[in-house]
Amino acid sequence: MKSTVETLSPTRVRLAIEVPFVELEPSLKKAYREIGSQVQVPGFRRGKVPTAVIDQRVGRGTVLNEAVQEAIPENILAAVREHDLKTLGRPEVEITEFNDGDSLNFTAEVDVRPEITIPDASTLEVTVDELQIDESEIDEQVKNLRERFATLKTVERAAAEGDYVQIDLNATVDGQDVPGGQASNISHEVGSKQLLPGLDEAVVGLAAGEDTTFTTQLVGGDFAGRDAEVAVTVRTVKEKELPELNDEFAQMASEFDTIEELRGDLRARVTQGKQVEQIYAARDKALAQLVEAAEIPAPEGVVREEVASRKQAMVDQLERIGASMEEYLAAEEKTEEQIDAELTEAATEGVKVQLLLDTLADAEDVQVSDDEFGHEIVHRAQRAGMAPQQYYDQLVRSGAAAAVFGDVRRGKALAAVMERITIKDSAGNEVTLDALRAANEAEHNHDH
Repeated sequence: MKSTVETLSPTRVRLAIEVPFVELEPSLKKAYREIGSQVQVPGFRRGKVPTAVIDQRVGRGTVLNEAVQEAIPENILAAVREHDLKTLGRPEVEITEFNDGDSLNFTAEVDVRPEITIPDASTLEVTVDELQIDESEIDEQVKNLRERFATLKTVERAAAEGDYVQIDLNATVDGQDVPGGQASNISHEVGSKQLLPGLDEAVVGLAAGEDTTFTTQLVGGDFAGRDAEVAVTVRTVKEKELPELNDEFAQMASEFDTIEELRGDLRARVTQGKQVEQIYAARDKALAQLVEAAEIPAPEGVVREEVASRKQAMVDQLERIGASMEEYLAAEEKTEEQIDAELTEAATEGVKVQLLLDTLADAEDVQVSDDEFGHEIVHRAQRAGMAPQQYYDQLVRSGAAAAVFGDVRRGKALAAVMERITIKDSAGNEVTLDALRAANEAEHNHDH
């Protein structure tokens, strides 16, 4: 194989590759074997069909084509190694000349990692907003905790918003029962809009044993789009009783003895959460500054692939909730071009950051241990609700394990950068990474 490389831009090269026919022989033999094992020819056992018969049945061209498709990626890989290229994304291949018995000539255009000069991170200073915690935020946390320990008590009065009712439902269309439109003794929070449109309004003012009817439009089933008459009977009305805010509550709801200690702990948690957000804001600013200072060009092919995959993810997500791209665009009042432009901008920025961190990781010779890689797999498997081994096997099958490895390596490079930069808040106070370390430590302990 002979190959030359031509630089098209700082992020793209074109390889011209020539493969002598004799080097295609192994691929050709393999193609005959594979095609031969699939064709059935009377008088020959499967897999024992002579090449001449395959040529006659399937065509020599088909076999050559199969051999070439097999040989191209191998030869691209060899050329990439020979010229020591750091390629990104998938190559675009064009066969320039190939005849039976002659050498195969083709070109492969592929994005490459640009040469990047990284500025010294220790000279960076970023400013983030000052930390502010309002007592109302702690009140909100306490309120949520009280809600979790609320009890339901039966009351002899009409239902009001916020009460819980046990109800029977029966839906009919023109006097005919709606399939699946009957339910008895179900619990419902009045005002939660969880069941049928119109139900909350109908139930308010009804006491135990009382009933009424209301009209609602059906969304699914045989009568979708039709108006149904729904009869609702209230069996019981219960009101939510919140525990009193005192030291007893603190002892029941937490490991603390007094309400003050509980509030102090909640305040510490809210503070830590906000400190971590501060660090994340600093991280984003630092990356943006580094990317700008390093003047990183974005490889077009990689950006295109990233935009396509992000768009596909959007479509999949919309489909899962039963919506289409058209409906989403209408709801957001955007055109497809605007969405594409937004995705392109985000993907371009994302790709530049990846290139920056990869270059940093190389410069620092960042290594990823089996333990670090395993920790990330466990973490992602938990998020996906799968067993770690099953998740890992799926990654290997889809060829995505290397990408996760790359993510972990970039994460370590980023952590090294964060240790070097100076972070101050708008009041001039120095911000440390302690909160993030504590949060990571807590999460690590939780995982094991």
